[in-house]
Amino acid sequence: QVQLVESGGGLVQAGGSLRLSCAASGSILSMGDMGWYRQPPGKQRELVARITPEGNINSADSVKGRFTISGDKKAVYLQMNNLKPEDTAVYYCMGRAYATDFWGKGTLVTVSS
Repeated sequence: QVQLVESGGGLVQAGGSLRLSCAASGSILSMGDMGWYRQPPGKQRELVARITPEGNINSADSVKGRFTISGDKKAVYLQMNNLKPEDTAVYYCMGRAYATDFWGKGTLVTVSS
């Protein structure tokens, strides 16, 4: 089993920055891709950014140039700059191991205009 715990969410004004962190524990030796997803109010969960063990990154067009993902098997980070009100969402950390996607409980990011 893999446990993921997010931190770093909060309230920020538009144009501001936040850094999300996700700590992984448990059976992480087989950890593959890790990433961040988000669920805006009243909407479905969507990909923000995902990183492979080789360092390849896939990110949503809406965050390119503003958000940066980094990390390894033990932790993954999301640096969010120039935040917009539409970035308001619960952000979830994801880690894939043993052909299973594991999820954290989420951290709320609120961007005020």
